[in-house]
Amino acid sequence: MPTIKPNTYLRSNYQEVSELCHSRKEPVFITKNGHGDLAVMSIETYEKLCGGNQLYHLLDGSVEAEKAGDFMDSDRFIAYLRREM
Repeated sequence: MPTIKPNTYLRSNYQEVSELCHSRKEPVFITKNGHGDLAVMSIETYEKLCGGNQLYHLLDGSVEAEKAGDFMDSDRFIAYLRREM
């Protein structure tokens, strides 16, 4: 269940909101005049979220490359890695 707090709560209880973000490892949603305004999260959660997006982007690119016929078979790829290391 998401945590939702009004913006006045964030101003008065920053430390508690910070602890919630770190302990639950998910964002706390901040409202303004009863409507969603912000999502506040720990840096760790943000980096994990961004990393997942980067992985999906890379995987999507590999699917497109395979469709276009622009890929290496596993033997060529392993040989390439050995040369590069």
